[in-house]
Amino acid sequence: MRHRLPFALVVCWSLSAVAQPIRDLIQPVHLVPARTDTLLLSDLYYAEDYDITFVPQGVVAVRHDRQAGSVAITPSRAFVGVSVVEFNWRNGRYAVPVIVQKPTREVAHRFTFRARPGASVSVMGSFNGWNRASHPLNDERGTGVYALDVKLRPGIYLYKLVVDGQEGPDPSNPEKSPTGFDDFNSVLRVVDPDPGEFHLHLDGRRATAGGWDFRFRAESPTGAEVRPDQVVALVNNRRVPASGVRTNGALVTVRLTSSDLAGTTTVRVLAARKGSVANLQQIVLRDGEPAGEEPQAAAWEDGIIYSIMIDRFRNGDPKIDAPIVHDSISRQANYHGGDFRGIIQTLDEGYFDSLGINILWISPVYDNPNVAFREYPAPNRWYSGYHGYWPISDTAVEEKFGTMADLRELVRKAHARGIRVLLDFVAHHVHIDHPWYRNHPEWFGTLDLPDGRKNLRLWDEFRLTTWFEPYMPSFDYTKSHVPIDVMAENAVWWLEQTGADGFRHDAVKHVPNEFWRSLTRTLKQRVEVPKNTTVYQIGETFGDYDLIASYVRNGQLSSQFNFNLSYFAIPVFLEPDQSFESLDFHMRKTFDAFGRYHLMGNIMDSHDKVRFMTYADGDVQHQGVDTREMAWTNPPTVDHPSSYRKAELYLAYMFTIPGLPVVYYGSEFGMTGADDPDNRRPMRFGEDLTDLERDMLARSWVVSRLRHRHSALRHGDFLTLLADRSIYAYMRSDLRERLLIVLNKSGEDREPEIVLPRAIKARRVIDVESGDAWTVSGRKVNIPVDGIGWRVLRVE
Repeated sequence: MRHRLPFALVVCWSLSAVAQPIRDLIQPVHLVPARTDTLLLSDLYYAEDYDITFVPQGVVAVRHDRQAGSVAITPSRAFVGVSVVEFNWRNGRYAVPVIVQKPTREVAHRFTFRARPGASVSVMGSFNGWNRASHPLNDERGTGVYALDVKLRPGIYLYKLVVDGQEGPDPSNPEKSPTGFDDFNSVLRVVDPDPGEFHLHLDGRRATAGGWDFRFRAESPTGAEVRPDQVVALVNNRRVPASGVRTNGALVTVRLTSSDLAGTTTVRVLAARKGSVANLQQIVLRDGEPAGEEPQAAAWEDGIIYSIMIDRFRNGDPKIDAPIVHDSISRQANYHGGDFRGIIQTLDEGYFDSLGINILWISPVYDNPNVAFREYPAPNRWYSGYHGYWPISDTAVEEKFGTMADLRELVRKAHARGIRVLLDFVAHHVHIDHPWYRNHPEWFGTLDLPDGRKNLRLWDEFRLTTWFEPYMPSFDYTKSHVPIDVMAENAVWWLEQTGADGFRHDAVKHVPNEFWRSLTRTLKQRVEVPKNTTVYQIGETFGDYDLIASYVRNGQLSSQFNFNLSYFAIPVFLEPDQSFESLDFHMRKTFDAFGRYHLMGNIMDSHDKVRFMTYADGDVQHQGVDTREMAWTNPPTVDHPSSYRKAELYLAYMFTIPGLPVVYYGSEFGMTGADDPDNRRPMRFGEDLTDLERDMLARSWVVSRLRHRHSALRHGDFLTLLADRSIYAYMRSDLRERLLIVLNKSGEDREPEIVLPRAIKARRVIDVESGDAWTVSGRKVNIPVDGIGWRVLRVE
C-alpha cells in the first residue's frame, strides 16, 4: 500500500526557521515497554541551563526532576517501535530519539567446575556486578562437579570463577579476554535465538523545486513495508514533521528544503516494523552537499590517529639528553632521547602527510622525576619516568622533551599541515613528589586499608581509589569536588597554553563518572562554545561493553579505544580455526553499545599491548599472557615474510570499519615487541628499515589513502554480507558511493560468492585500486581474492 502525504506543503516549512543553540547531536535512547529509565540531561546534551519544558507524549510518559537535572522516561506497555521525546528550550523545540523494544528472551546457561568435595565455588562477572558471593555453584551429588544454571539475555559477558577465594578464568571455556593487566576474563557469548535483522539502506537523493528528497529502502526477511507512523526523521535535533515523511512499500522518502540544510546538518532516520527496529541511517551534509569528499579539518570522524611515545620516537635535540643515572636501571627502562624537536622534524619532512595522518596523540608531556623508582610487582625492576605517566607538576613540561615553546611550535606546525594534536591527560594519579600530594593529601585515596592490606592494583574491589604503584597516589574524587574543579581548570590551561585540540585520557574506569561530567562541562563552557570547536576526548578503559559505554556520552567522553573489538579480532585474523563469525558478533555488540557512526578508536597495537607482529610471527601464541620477561631476555624478531601480509590485512580491516583507526608508531612498517617496555622500542625511519618493512610501509600508504579518498569508509553505514572461517565481506555506503570490502585471511587464494542485498540493484563491482571489474548476476558475484589479501570494490 502507498501512503501519500501532501509534499507540496513541505516546501513552505523550514526546520531552520528557529536558531539551534544545542550543538551536541542527541543520541537515541533505548527503552523497554513499561520500564522506567532515568537519564541525566547533561549526559544527553550540553546547554547553559536545563530550564526546559517537556511536550506531552502519546506513547511515552515523561517525569522531569528539575532539581536533579534528570528525566524519567516510561514507554507504554503496548508500544514497541520508534518515537521521540520533545522538549522546549528558549525559542526552540528539540527531540530525543527513542527506540522501544521488548527485551530479548533469556537463554539458560550452565556454569560447571570440577573441584574437591567441600570446596567453595562461585562465579562473578559483568552480569552480577562482579559479586563474588551472589552466584555460588553447588555440588548437589557430592561428586566434586559444581554447577549453576543462570538465565541471561543475549549479549557478551565477562566472568571469572572463584574457587576457595582464588579468582581465575573458566578452564572449560577457551574464549578469553585479557584484562589489560596480565590476566584473563572468560567470555560468555549468549546468542539471540532469533536475530531477524531488519535493515534500512541508503537509496540516494533527488532534487526538488525547493530542496531535496532523501530516499531510504527497508529490507527484512519477513517483508519490508513501512508505514509513515513507524518512521522518525530528524535534522540535527529537530523532528521532521509528518508532512515531510512519505513511505511507499519499502521506500522511505524524507523531503527537506534548501534552507533546512544550510551549514553543517545531520539527517537521521529511524524505522520500525512489526516490533523490529532497523539500523539508524545518518547523513552529514555541509551546505546541502554530502560530507567527506575531502577529509575536513573540523570533522573528527575523518580522523586517522597516530600514537607517539615521545621519548622513543625521534631525538631532534641531543643537547637535552639526560638519562637517569642509577646502578640498577636498564636501557629499556630509561630515557632514550626522543623529544618535541624530533616530532617537529618529522612533521617538516612530511612523514605524517604521506601516511594520511591528521591527528597526533602524544604521550604525557608533564615534568617527571629525575630519579628511578622500583616497580611493585616482582621482579621489582627499576624504571624512569620516560613514558610521562609520573607527573610531578601540573604546568611544567619534561625538560628532556624540550620547552613549552617547543611544544607550542609542534602544535602550530601540525595545524599548518591540517593535523590536530591530542595531549595525554593523566587524571587518575600523580607522583608522590607532586606538590598536590604534599599540600593536599586529603584529595587522594588511602594506600593502607583497614584490614592491613595495601590498596595496590585492586582493580575491581577498589576501582575508584586503588593505587597503581606505592609512589603513585590516586585521587579520590568521591571525597570532595575541589580536586575535580582543579583538574578541569588544569585541562583548560593545557589547551590554552599549547593550542592542542583534545585529550587522550588514562585509566578512565578508575575515575568516577562525575569527574568526566565536570571536566567535559568545563571544556564545553570555556573552549568549545566560545571557539565554535569540538574538543575530542578518547579514553582508555579495559572492561565489558556496558562499562566502557557508560563513559561515552555527550556529557562525558567523545569515545574510548575499542579494546574489546581488537582483542577478539586479532586471534580471528591469525588463527585458522577462528571464524570471522565471532568477530562479526563483536562488531554488532560494538554497534549496540556505541552506534554505527561512533568515534571509537580502532587499534592494532598500543604502548600497553604486545605488538601485533609478535602474535603474527608466532613468538607469542595468545593475548594476555605475561610476556614481560621475554622483553628482557628474548625480545622477538620478525622471521616470516607472511607476517607483514597479515599485518597489512589487519590494517585494511581497521581502516575500513566504522570508527577512527589508531596507528601506534612503527605499526605502519611492522615493528614487533613483547610487553612493556619492549613494545616501546625506538622508532626507525628510511635506511634503518628492512626491505620487507619498506614494502609494508608502502602498502600502509595505500590503505591510508583509500580511507582518505573514499568518504563511505569515514561516513558510511555498515552491513555484513559474509563472515566465515576465511572471508569477511561487508558493505559501507554513503550518498557518494557504495563500497564492498572483502578480506581473505586464508593462506590460499579464494573466490567467495558474495550475495548482495535485495534492496540494492547492482550491475557490477569494480576494484577501486586495480580497476578490475566483475559482473553481478542475480544479486551474486564471485570475487577472487589473494591469500592473506583484500579488496575494496565500488558497487555500481
